[in-house]
Amino acid sequence: MNAVKKVLIVGGGIGGLCAAIALRRQDIEVDLVELKTQWTVYGVGIIQQSNVVREMAKLGVLDGYLDAAYAFEDVTINTTAGEQLARIPGQRLAGPEYPANVGISRLALHQVLSETVAALGVSVRLGLSFESLEQVGEGVDVLFTDASRGRYDLVVGADGLYSHLRGLLFGEQYLPRFTGQSVWRYNFPRAAGIDHLATFQGPAGNAGLVPLGRDQMYLFVTSHEPANPRMEAATLATQMRQRLSGFTGLIGELREQITDSDQVVYKPLEVVFVSEPWYRGRVVLIGDAVHATTPHLGQGAGMAIEDAVVLGEELIAGGSVEQQLQRFMARRYERCKFISDSSVLAGDKEMAHDSSFDRIGLVRRMLDVTAAPI
Repeated sequence: MNAVKKVLIVGGGIGGLCAAIALRRQDIEVDLVELKTQWTVYGVGIIQQSNVVREMAKLGVLDGYLDAAYAFEDVTINTTAGEQLARIPGQRLAGPEYPANVGISRLALHQVLSETVAALGVSVRLGLSFESLEQVGEGVDVLFTDASRGRYDLVVGADGLYSHLRGLLFGEQYLPRFTGQSVWRYNFPRAAGIDHLATFQGPAGNAGLVPLGRDQMYLFVTSHEPANPRMEAATLATQMRQRLSGFTGLIGELREQITDSDQVVYKPLEVVFVSEPWYRGRVVLIGDAVHATTPHLGQGAGMAIEDAVVLGEELIAGGSVEQQLQRFMARRYERCKFISDSSVLAGDKEMAHDSSFDRIGLVRRMLDVTAAPI
């Protein structure tokens, strides 16, 4: 008999929603609480590379958003002027009927995930979190912030970079660290030639163009911000143009069209990695709560999605909860650590202006690692 029949998920971001879907697909009862009173979505768009496309197909949600997304095969790495240095073909890991890669707006993705969660019968409560947890016997007693209570076989923390659950399990041992870089994003109508993920190597950061749909793409650029300055909202467009000053070609043309500061999405890059088992008893953490990294390899959300799928598989694979979570860790730890370390390394090399760094080689290695079965 399955040891886990009822689960609480704390956090309603991509990782939490995917975990809810994965567990419901295994007939596990799921409650999900999200601290936000309104389910707003932060950011512009998201890249789902071959391994993520594979896992979304497993979750049964990929068909639900392909029409709202942009499917593409390849990734190019280019100079600041747009001269191509490498073209890396994608792999159709989800099967020949699906694309290698997908670009999608976060809003469109959230809509499909949240609708799927509702259709699968997940109990979702917004504006709510936990007040306290007590592990008693073969369960976890939870007191919620509205004074209600619940008892669960397992609690899953998907509450992000500033995870309250991580603090509860590990204290102050693991705190987010600012890397020295930030990322800037801005939406544009999709240019005809941007039918793939195009990245551009700059002198102080890297830029990229990501197709999100038939008529939309976004531009991103990383920048070195050693003092982590507070950016005045009214100056964001000017500041983003300045960070793109070393680029010509299409990026240079687009730079001059960045005029609306309200449309600039600016984010300092912070990381955290929990270097010990991500669970204590019957409470386990996934996603950014335990392995938040930088966007240099485009795999941050992908690792959270993989966590969700693997957790769903292990919770019905027999054995005690301890054995299930041990197997989960065995399948996830080294893979996530490779992505975390490699992403941070790429950013460090950017800030050091290390021209000898083989970014193309790292991207190829990442694609090989993530293509492997989990």
